[in-house]
Amino acid sequence: MMKTICVFNQKGGVGKTTTTVNLSTALSDKEKKVLMVDMDPQANATTGVGIEKNDLEKTIYDLFFYEKEDEFKNGDFLIKSEEHNNLDILPSNSLLSGLEVELVGFENRELILKEILERFEKDYDFIIIDCPPSLGLLSINSLVASDSVLIPIQSEYYALEGVGQLIKTYDMVKDNLNKNLEIEGVLLTMTDMRNNLSIEVIEEVKAYFKSKVFSTMIPRNIKLAEAPGFGKSILDYEKKAKGSIAYKRLADEIIENNKNFKRKVDIKNEEDELDLNFFDKDENLKEDDKMEIDNEK
Repeated sequence: MMKTICVFNQKGGVGKTTTTVNLSTALSDKEKKVLMVDMDPQANATTGVGIEKNDLEKTIYDLFFYEKEDEFKNGDFLIKSEEHNNLDILPSNSLLSGLEVELVGFENRELILKEILERFEKDYDFIIIDCPPSLGLLSINSLVASDSVLIPIQSEYYALEGVGQLIKTYDMVKDNLNKNLEIEGVLLTMTDMRNNLSIEVIEEVKAYFKSKVFSTMIPRNIKLAEAPGFGKSILDYEKKAKGSIAYKRLADEIIENNKNFKRKVDIKNEEDELDLNFFDKDENLKEDDKMEIDNEK
C-alpha cells in the first residue's frame, strides 16, 4: 500500500503545516516509510523539521523543470530526518513563490507534481503534502497528485468561512483532473472542550461533514505552538504533551482507515478527457470566498 495525502485548506492559521509535520513524524514512528513534501513557498514545513531553507541547493522547485526522461537520483533532492529513520523530506524555499508564473505555457502544468512523485512513491508507505494557503496552481498540483485530501479546520469563530469554496475546488479537481480524489477526513484543530464555542463549532462541522470527521481532535496546546520555533515536531519537542498524544492517535486512525487501501487504476477513454484548462476558465477559484457554509447547503 502507498497513499498520497495532501493537507489542504486555503484559509491560513488552521494548523495545516502543524498537521503535515506532526502527522508525518507520527506515521514514521509507527514504522511507516514517509515522504513529507513541502509545496508552500513559505517553507514552514521545511523549517519545522529543523532544515535551514536558505542553505538548500536543491528543492521541489527544481524538479518542476526536469523532463520525464531526465535522469536524476532521488536522493539528490531528499533530506533524511536525523531523528526519524523512516522520514524523508522534499523541501521548499521561496523560489517556489514564482513557480505559478513560470509555468504559464507549460503543457499539462497541473499534472507536473503527480509526475514528479511517481518517481518517488515506490519507496514509501505515505506521501504527505503540505499545500500553500491559497487556491492557486501549487494547490491544484497537490490535489491532482494525491489520493485524498485531509482538511484541517480550527474549532474557533468563523471556522467554516471559506469551506464552501474549498469543497468547490475539491469537486472541480475531482471532476476534471483527478477522478479518484477522495476526502481523507476533516481534522478539528485548536479544540478546547472547556469552551462552549469550540463545542458548537465541533457540532456544526460534524453535522456538515458527518462520517468524514476524524475521531481524533487536536487540542489547543502551548507546546504544540512552541515546537516549530525550535525546528522540531511536537513528538521531538515534548513527547508527553497533549498535542503529541493527539497526533499519534491521528496516525493510528489513518493507518487503520487505510489498511485495505488500494489505488484505483485511472482508465481514460475518448469520452472521458481531462480538462487541463479548467483552472483558467473559472475565475471564482482565484477569488476569496466570503460566504458562510450555510449558504452552500
